[in-house]
Formats: sequence, structure tokens, C-alpha cells
Amino acid sequence: MNLAANKKTLAASGAVLGLIAALLAYTGNPKNMAICVACFIRDISGAVKLHTTGTVQYMRPEIVGFVCGAFLIALITKEYRSTAGSSPMIRFLLGVIMMIGSLVFLGCPLRMVIRMSAGDLNAYVALIGFVGGVYTGTLALKHGFSLGRAYPAEKASGYILPAVLVILLVLSVTTTLFAFSESGPGSMHAPVLLALGGGLVFGAIAQRTRTCFAGSIRDVLLMQNFDLISIIGGFFAVMLVFNLATGGFKLSFAGQPVAHSQHLWNFLGMYAVGFAAVLAGGCPLRQLILAGQGSSDSAVTFLGLLVGAAFCHNFGLAGAAAAAATADTPAVAGGPGINGQVALIASIVILFVIGFSPKNRKN
Repeated sequence: MNLAANKKTLAASGAVLGLIAALLAYTGNPKNMAICVACFIRDISGAVKLHTTGTVQYMRPEIVGFVCGAFLIALITKEYRSTAGSSPMIRFLLGVIMMIGSLVFLGCPLRMVIRMSAGDLNAYVALIGFVGGVYTGTLALKHGFSLGRAYPAEKASGYILPAVLVILLVLSVTTTLFAFSESGPGSMHAPVLLALGGGLVFGAIAQRTRTCFAGSIRDVLLMQNFDLISIIGGFFAVMLVFNLATGGFKLSFAGQPVAHSQHLWNFLGMYAVGFAAVLAGGCPLRQLILAGQGSSDSAVTFLGLLVGAAFCHNFGLAGAAAAAATADTPAVAGGPGINGQVALIASIVILFVIGFSPKNRKN
């Protein structure tokens, strides 16, 4: 079946993705997170001890599933293509920047939509920034930006990331080499096999439908094409129903779980993610899918996300969640500290240099 045949099948596919996210949230994943690519890569970074923040360390099977699901369906449908060589170091840097922006906001574009479906008004502020970032990226494309052509590579090159992730997952459940959170978001997770199975199906559907949060907005802005955004609409609708049914919907700025109301930094965090995603050719989710179907360039972007998560937590770049006052502690406004603010502004400057530098324009 061609899942990309029309808007109805695309919206239905998005609804299935929403059902997977809802199921995983219902069975143990953080309910306001369900499936967040940036947060889950951050947890993996902690699990392999690239950072030592004790509340966000867990080898997330969903990430393995995304990559391997895309890998398997690409092999079955003969869409697997091993490619490499399209500005790998710039792609690595774009991955780092996407992670910085995501952790300042406290979520990737996927979690932004999940938070929107739960009534988190901070996520709607971030959406404005994300659309602005995607729009800026489209301007760079119109001015001739290109990371260059990817070239055919050894077929086995594209097998490496899926194989490594599978090995890491097996080691995480059979040895004590990995770190595991005992509290916080990293301690909340669905059963391993369910999470892996959900990730495999999610990755396969995302590969067949070309799901991309940045790409959906880019297509609307550049071509007035609403096909990809219908996937996001289907996903949002299911998560909205799930949150309403389970009591997870709360329309407000304050009191949202693992969130903050520092509007400027929510806006700028997702602005950087949208901008970087267009330059890199896809949002964090899309990068995993492309890596699964053979792109070593997207695998490098994944490594940038992984290392970026470690930098964020080792050097205090990630935003903090707001917290209400208790009998023993004062209220916490949350948001990024000065390190995160400087890193985010520097990241946006770097994006303008990359996107609008004459040296990166097509001949």
C-alpha cells in the first residue's frame, strides 16, 4: 500500500503514529513526552555515560526502532541507498545545534506537537519560532544554499548505525555497563519489547510517508503543498484525544510538566531547530529515518545530536523545567541559564553564516 498516495492516507498514517505514541505514554513513557527524539537521544547519551545527569539516563529502545524500522522497510521496498559525502562536518554541527535548541526548549519538534496536544501554551510560542526558523531556512535555499551532493558508498556503510544501535540495546539489557536513571524522566519507560516494537512500526511508517516536521512546513512555504503536514495533523488529533481522555490536557502556560515559560528562549530554541533542520534536510526524526535507509550523512547528524546532548548537560546549556514552590524549596522559573543563552545565540549566528555564506551557494 502506498501510504503517501493522498492526504487521507497520510493523515491516517499520522493517526497511527499518534496511537503508537499514546500507547507508549500509557504504558510507562513520560506522558507529556511519549516519544521525543531529542529527549530520547539525550537519555541514550547519558546511558552510555557521555554525560552524568542522573535523571536522564536510559538506553531508549524507540530510537533503535526508528532507525531499524526505516532500515528494514527500505530493504523490503528496495529504497535502501547507501550514500555519503555531503558536507559531513557541517551536518555534525547542525546536529549539535538542533540538540542545543531542543534542550533549551525542552523537546524536539515531535515533542512540541505532543505538548501542544496537551494544552501547553509554551509549545505554541515555540511553534511560532519553529515556523520562523523553517522560513529562514527556505530563504537560504532560495538564495542557493546547498550542502552538496551525496555520492554512492559501500552498501555496508549504511548498515553500521543500525547494527551499532542494536548491539548497544542488547548490551543495555544483558549487562550492567550502562547507566540507568532511578528518578526523573529517564526512569519512566514502557516495557523494552513494546518500546522497540512501537519504534520499529513508527520508523517504518515514517520512512514510507517521508514524515518530517520541518519538511511539512517547508513544503507549505515553498510549494503550498499540504501533504506532509496532514501527517502532523493526524498525529496531533490522536494525541489530543488521548490527553483529553486521560486527564493530561491542561490549557495554560504555568504548571506544565518538564517545561518552562521563558517565552523568548522557547521561541529562539525552536527557531534554531527549524532553521538547522531545513539546512540539514530534515528534523531530528527525519535524520534517523534517512540514516536507517542508508544515508551516512544523516548518521553523522545523529552523532551530532548525541554529542550535542552531552555538551548540553556537561556544560549547563540545557533549559531547566519550571517548578512550583514547596514547603522546603522556592519556586523555580526554569529556562536556560546564561551558558545556554549564549550557546543558543551563537548557534543562530552560526546558522546564518552557514546558510547565507556565498561559499555554500550552488554554482
